[in-house]
Amino acid sequence: MSPSLADQTVAQLGGPHSVLTRQKRDHIELDRLIESIDAATGDERGALLNRLCRLVFPHAFAEESVLWPAIRRWVPEGEELTLEIEREHQEINELFTELEKLDVDSPQHHELWRRIVALLREDVRDEEDRLLPMLQQAVPHRALVALGWAWEATRRTSPTRPHPVVARRPPGNVAAAAPLTFVDRGRDRLDQLSRRSGGTLSSASTSLSGALARVAGVIEHLPPLTRGEDPSTYSGRTP
Repeated sequence: MSPSLADQTVAQLGGPHSVLTRQKRDHIELDRLIESIDAATGDERGALLNRLCRLVFPHAFAEESVLWPAIRRWVPEGEELTLEIEREHQEINELFTELEKLDVDSPQHHELWRRIVALLREDVRDEEDRLLPMLQQAVPHRALVALGWAWEATRRTSPTRPHPVVARRPPGNVAAAAPLTFVDRGRDRLDQLSRRSGGTLSSASTSLSGALARVAGVIEHLPPLTRGEDPSTYSGRTP
């Protein structure tokens, strides 16, 4: 098997457009954001958490929509390994859903955040040390570049919030992309406005963001969006 992505150069990973390079780049940014969040409080901490969500959830959504199906097709152990990571993704989604309900400076928030960080770092190691080197060994560089472009296009049009009920696999997650991306990115803008403004405008932005969160909760329970799920990653939540 190829060495860990962490120990390879951009050229070894297939060039700047390879899916492996793109994955590693996001993982480096993830680590930087975790350290920044750990050092922040109040509105700054909340803003950084939103930035982390806009990195983590589109990244994982693109993996599950584009990359994992390719790995299941080309890597003999792909089914078992991608399912293991999907379970990690599911737990991260569920914990982030709970995190969003807590005050960012509360002890409960910090404790839950530590659990999420441990899972995020475990996910990175599973991908960089095990799964992605297997893909690298199984396909030529041109395939890694093609996957990179497909992954990037999907990442840019993916939901930016946790949605634990949506299937981790096609066709459910693919069907969820458009409506949930629209709602999530609207919430992102409203939350940014709320932090920058004050008084009535801040309160109205927060209320509207909460209303959109409830809309997202209804959307993600629509039956087509839960199809394709493995029983071990099924949330079973109700609206």
